[in-house]
Order: sequence, then structure tokens, then C-alpha cells
Amino acid sequence: MAPLLALRLLPVEKDAPETQEGHQALVRQARSGDAAAFRTLFERHGPTVWRFLKDSFRDEAAADEATQETFVRAHARLTALRDEDRLASWLLGIARRVFLETRRVRGIRVDLDDEDTEGLLETVLPTPTPEDLLLDRETEAVLAEALGHLREGRRSALLLRIDHGLPYEEIALVMGWTIPKVKNEIHRARLQLREHLAPYLGGRS
Repeated sequence: MAPLLALRLLPVEKDAPETQEGHQALVRQARSGDAAAFRTLFERHGPTVWRFLKDSFRDEAAADEATQETFVRAHARLTALRDEDRLASWLLGIARRVFLETRRVRGIRVDLDDEDTEGLLETVLPTPTPEDLLLDRETEAVLAEALGHLREGRRSALLLRIDHGLPYEEIALVMGWTIPKVKNEIHRARLQLREHLAPYLGGRS
């Protein structure tokens, strides 16, 4: 396969929604070696993968390189994908492994998962919720700073749920966690995020 271009991938306007059958057929064509079909998958899913990696690295250049590496690996392993409907989470799983490997190569410590605990302290704060803030461009810098305080795995799980809309089952596959752990980590992430954003939220009218 010709090397993929390292693109600055940004969200693009979507064409008319594709049918599930059409998406599955496209994946099968790419799996059989159709380069044009794979390029179409790259164009459709590249922005999502790049955004996840940009949020993980907090570095656009690193996200560019890791996105290219993700799709190079995906192309080589596409025959292993049995469920065409899980392509998005499968790609994000590869992207996460690329991210973790890159961190290790750079000598950056990867945080270990905390032990699961019960009885988390519930914090009640005024609206808007962190989910609302994700959609508010005016608070992007504030939110990015707050997300930076979250442990890497916890931050990734939260972004996969809120920003990418993945169900808990698929987040579990991407992260290599159990579903209860996914729910617990996302719950903790929301509490921590609200704690960091409390001064800002309290000042809104």
C-alpha cells in the first residue's frame, strides 16, 4: 500500500447517511484488498481517530503521525476484523495502542489503573454539565485544562463516551476493561471534571 498522507484531519460535513449494508459492503471490499474502499474508510474515520489522538497527546503533530500509523496497522490487520459494524471502535482501539506505545518510546510514564472502589463522593454542581461544556467553543481552553488533570485512561474513557458517542460495551473493547470498570471510570472522570470546573461553573449566570 502506498504510504498514507499525514493529514491535518478536521471534522467535515457528512454526506447523506450511509446504510448499514453499504458500510458493511465497503469494509468487505477494503478487506479484500480494494485500495479505493480503504481510502474511503480512511477519509470517513480519519477525523474521529485524529481527534481522539489529539485529545490523548494534546499535540497535533503527534496526532498526525499516530493517525497515519493507526491506519497503516489497520490496513495490515483488516482481515482480522470480523464485525464490520465495530470498525470505529476497532480503529480507536488500534489508535490507543499506538498512543501508549509512543508514550513508552518517549519515556513517558503510563499511569496504572486505580483499584476500583465503591462509595464515591457525589458532587452536586450547578448546570451546565461537562457534556454541555464540550459543545461550548467559548470554554474550550478551560475544559482542555481541566481534562489535563484527569489520569490518561480515565480521560480517554470519558472522551470516547461523550465526544465519540461510543456505548460502554465498545469502550470496554477499546480500553481493554470490563464494562463495570468503564462505567466506574467515566463516573469518576465526571466527578473530577466537575470539581476542577466548579469555580468556572459557579460564576456563570
